[in-house]
Amino acid sequence: MDKKRYINREISWLSFDERVLQEAVNPRNPALERANFLSISASNLDEFFMVRVGKLESKVDAGRVKLDPAGLTPAKQLRLVWKGVRELVDRQYEVYNKSLLPSLKQHGLHIIRPEDLSQDQMTWVGNYFDAQIMPVLTPRVLNPLYPFPLLTAKRLYVAVLLQSTKGAQGQMCLVPVPSGIKRIIMLPMGPGKARGVMLEDVITLFLGKLFPNAMPLASLPFRVTRNTDFMLDIRSADSIIEDMTRIIKRRSYGKLVRLEVTAKANKVLLSRLMKALQVDSGILLEVDGPLDLTFLSKHVRKLPGFDHLKYPRFSPRTPDRLQVKETIFRTIRGGDLLFHHPYDSYSPVVRFISEAADDERVLAIKQTLYRVSSSSPFIAALARAAQKGKQVTVLVEVRARFDEENNIAWCKALEKAGCHVIYGIPRWKTHSKIALVVRREEKGLNQYLHLGTGNYNDATAKGYTDISILTCDQQLAADAGAFFNIVTGYADTFPLKELIESPFSMRKEFMFRIQREKKLAQQGKRGLIIAKMNSLSDPGIISALLDAGRAGVKIFLMVRGVCCLNVPKHGNILVRSIVGRFLEHARVYIFGNDGQNETFISSADWMPRNLDKRVELTVPVKDEAIAQSIQSIIALEFLDDTQAWQMQPGGDYVRLKAGQRPVNSQEEFMETGAQSVDFDSVFHVSYAQAVNGENVPEQAPREGQPPAESGLREGDSALREL
Repeated sequence: MDKKRYINREISWLSFDERVLQEAVNPRNPALERANFLSISASNLDEFFMVRVGKLESKVDAGRVKLDPAGLTPAKQLRLVWKGVRELVDRQYEVYNKSLLPSLKQHGLHIIRPEDLSQDQMTWVGNYFDAQIMPVLTPRVLNPLYPFPLLTAKRLYVAVLLQSTKGAQGQMCLVPVPSGIKRIIMLPMGPGKARGVMLEDVITLFLGKLFPNAMPLASLPFRVTRNTDFMLDIRSADSIIEDMTRIIKRRSYGKLVRLEVTAKANKVLLSRLMKALQVDSGILLEVDGPLDLTFLSKHVRKLPGFDHLKYPRFSPRTPDRLQVKETIFRTIRGGDLLFHHPYDSYSPVVRFISEAADDERVLAIKQTLYRVSSSSPFIAALARAAQKGKQVTVLVEVRARFDEENNIAWCKALEKAGCHVIYGIPRWKTHSKIALVVRREEKGLNQYLHLGTGNYNDATAKGYTDISILTCDQQLAADAGAFFNIVTGYADTFPLKELIESPFSMRKEFMFRIQREKKLAQQGKRGLIIAKMNSLSDPGIISALLDAGRAGVKIFLMVRGVCCLNVPKHGNILVRSIVGRFLEHARVYIFGNDGQNETFISSADWMPRNLDKRVELTVPVKDEAIAQSIQSIIALEFLDDTQAWQMQPGGDYVRLKAGQRPVNSQEEFMETGAQSVDFDSVFHVSYAQAVNGENVPEQAPREGQPPAESGLREGDSALREL
């Protein structure tokens, strides 16, 4: 692929995390929500190192020099990644110190340093240390005659340099910071006020109590990150569990890919620590503030008495049809049901499986589970159904990254309840979101389906935007039955008529539709592609989109995260990203088809892993009213001028300018939905070539500066040009 057409995946990922970080200084967000966005940015970066940087490190160690589609070797990618990471981390702590702390302080919430404690506060903290912290601590003095201890990834430690009272100098000691104690110690305060000091600062402050026979010369909080990207070598369902157990253990001692320390660290102690860890300065990050900013969401955001510094509470809607006192199956027989989560309640999806478990007429339940909550109502319902004698088949994907232990535990619990559990297909991960219920009725067996873009996770459903459908369409149900039979039998073909599956048919079907739009444009007809997804990185799809755009197809892409397509200057391709209160997670694909607007929802992004290495499902939206509702949802998102960013040629993103009547799509979905948005008027296609450079939004504001006005509601120039 021409590298000018393709943006490196890792660089695009860092660009996404920068957009998340920008929400930490967005004045429209309440103070504790800004803290949460900063925390999310830090958490994202942790996973980036564990997975993406870890993968690059493995390639470099193996001597691989193959170029990525952007024309970069793994070594070159690593250099660019580290440059971008250092800039991002500097920005994170600039936001923390110069924007977030002053904002929280203004609202009575103080995160203070030990030197700022008053004498009374120092006394209270000392007593707290003696009673609550010191008994938990287990310092370890290091002996050069023994191996350096294996350090747990992402855990905080304090390295200490000691001088013995017997005269020995320079002995190093490690103090693990206990994870069972909250990261920030809150001092007693009146209502509406809070003062807290970091746990590692309190430990450092009283190190002398830990070492009564030595003098601490220097101390250094630090944290390591390890490579967690390990390949599975699976041959059967049994070996999946064995290999996953092995990999989970290996994560504890994978190669170090990052060492974080606090700025202005003692150079002697830092040098000795790095030597002991056998790392060089290339993976060292010195940060101007507390390590691991995820404490902002885990602890600070949860402090009582500060709800006014968070988003206002909102209650999701429940469709009128589901408020009638009748079985959910009768409601579904009255017509398909569309849900736009979290604006529409997730309760009906839970109710669908729960009611099936208790309904005497239900004979079988079949469901895929990728990620579930720690107290999943789906697990409870499926176990209950099996105990009542129903045929329950559950495919639990035990290779869902970082959820493996949780999923293995659920598998065992379901098996004990009598469910037929599939631990995943050996060759591919199963990422599909589908549930099938078979019910005996007066006219014979009837089948009911839930199909969606998001996981069966009632917890994340409150914060992720997804689309799902309840239906009893018999052809889709027949396809679903075939899908489950194939999955449980490990067959090599997927003879489905309407559902589109990967890794067999999905790439071909998407490419066919992209090529069809290209041919329509070449014939002077309407060529239109609208796609919403989490990530776009597949070289084949990107190449086809770029060729279609050059041929005159108008292409609108809403890609939340990684987008490796480099927007061309001809103006036929628009790429936007929405970062807001809820995480945009839905996958929707709409193809104009000469005015017929063929609409799909999907579990799959346009990435090689989704199209070639996973079992995914793309669902045609057959109900015309539901298709139009989904089209209106997408149209409103492209009218967003408050939380939307637009990619420029070269890969940079700039925030759109808010108009006189700003549009925040997520807020409008919470209030009224997208019923009033006309799809055709938003995506009206002008066949004249767009003029280069006329639709470039202004640069995003920096700290505390509101975006400039633009008048997008009157007609977004970028949409208008397309």
